Amino acid sequence: MNYESMPNRPIMCIDMKCFYASIVAMLHGLDVLKTPVAVVANFDQPGSVVLAASPLMKEKFNIKTGSRRYEIPKHPDIRLFEPKMSFFIQMSMTITKLISNYVPVDAIHVYSVDESFVDLTGTEKLWGSPEETAKEIQRAILDQFNIPSAVGMGPNMLIAKLALDLEAKKTGFAKWTYEDIPKKLWPVRPLSEMWGIGKRMEANLNAMGIQTVGGLANTDLKELEKRFGVMGNQLYYHAWGIDLSKLGEPLITNGTLSFGKGQMLMRDYHTRKEISVVLLEMCEDVMKRTRDAGFVGRTISLGLSYSRNAMTKGFHRSKTIAVPTSETLVMYKTCLELLDEHFAGEPARQLSVRIANLEREHSIQLDLFDERKPQRQVIGPTMDAIRNRFGATSILRAVSFTKAGTAINRDRLVGGHLA
Repeated sequence: MNYESMPNRPIMCIDMKCFYASIVAMLHGLDVLKTPVAVVANFDQPGSVVLAASPLMKEKFNIKTGSRRYEIPKHPDIRLFEPKMSFFIQMSMTITKLISNYVPVDAIHVYSVDESFVDLTGTEKLWGSPEETAKEIQRAILDQFNIPSAVGMGPNMLIAKLALDLEAKKTGFAKWTYEDIPKKLWPVRPLSEMWGIGKRMEANLNAMGIQTVGGLANTDLKELEKRFGVMGNQLYYHAWGIDLSKLGEPLITNGTLSFGKGQMLMRDYHTRKEISVVLLEMCEDVMKRTRDAGFVGRTISLGLSYSRNAMTKGFHRSKTIAVPTSETLVMYKTCLELLDEHFAGEPARQLSVRIANLEREHSIQLDLFDERKPQRQVIGPTMDAIRNRFGATSILRAVSFTKAGTAINRDRLVGGHLA
C-alpha cells in the first residue's frame, strides 16, 4: 500500500480514564487510584448497571463497567455513588476548554463525553513537538482535575483511535505510524477488538475465513465489495490504516450513518401492548432527530433483549421499506411488524430501534395513491417545533401517560441517568 498521498497530521485521541468515577472521587475528596469507587445508575434497582468503576474496584473486586449492582460485594472500603450527569457534562466541557488553551477550538472534535480528537498541527511553535504537547495536556488535566487520561496518536483519526484502544489504554500513551499497521494492527483478533467492527460483522468475516485484521487487509477488495458493498471498501482500507475523514466530520463506525436509540427498561415488560408503548416513544425520538438532520431512511431495525430469567435469547432484526420516510408512525408500524414476527412472549428488559440507509429529505417522491401524505409530513415537523421551543414533554402521545410509558420520567434524566 502506498501511503505517500495519505493524510499525515499529528492527530491525538484522548480518553479520560474512569471518567465518571474520577469525577465523583474528586467531588468527595477521594483518590480514584487508591479507593474502590463505582458509579451505579440507580440505587433503587438491584439490577442497575455500573456506569464506571475505579481501577481498584476492577482489580480487587472484579467489578467493572456493565456489572450489576447486586454483584457488588458488601465491603466497608467500597464507595458507591449515583451519577450526576449534568455535572459530568459540565466537566467534559471544562476539560475541552482546557484543551483549547493549547490548540484552536476548531482543532478539537468531541467524540463523546470523555473522549476527544485533537489536531496538534502547529503546536511545536508554542508547546514543543506534538508528542510533548499531548503529554503536557495529559499532565494539565491530571493536575487540575485529578483525572488520569490515555492518549493515542497517529497520522489520521482512525490510527489515533486504534493506538488509544489497542495500546494506550494499557500504557497511558502510544504513537502509531502507517508503518506500524502490519505489526501492531494486523495480528489483532478477534476482529471485534478493532474499532468499527461489531460482533455481527465479525461473524460474517469469520464465515469468509477471515480471523485477523491482517487477513482482512489481504482479502481481495472486489470480494469484500461484492459481499458488503461500500462497507466492504471501508473495512479493507481501515485494515490498512487508511482514513480520509477530516476532523469534525461525522465518524461512521459501522459503515453507515444512522439514527438510533436504546433503552434499558426499569422492570420487565410482559406483553406486546406494553412493549409497543415504549417503542412508539422511542420511534418518536429517533424520527425527530432524523427530521432535524434533514434525512429520510429505508432500513428500520428493532432489537429486544429479554429478562435474565427468560428461556430464550433476544433478537435484532431489520426491514427495508420501499419508500424512504421520516414519519414516526411508519417507523413504529415497521417495528411492530418485526416485533410480531420475532417476539417470543418472554418478559422484555431492553429495547433498541434504529433507522439507516439514509437519504437527504428532498429525495422523497410524491405518492399519487396516498393523498394524505403531504398532511402527515407536516405533523412531525410541527410537533418538533413545539418540543424545541417548550420542551420534550410539552406535547406527548396519550400512551406516554399510561403505566407503560417512560417518556415523562426519562425527561428528568440526562443521558438516561440522574441529572
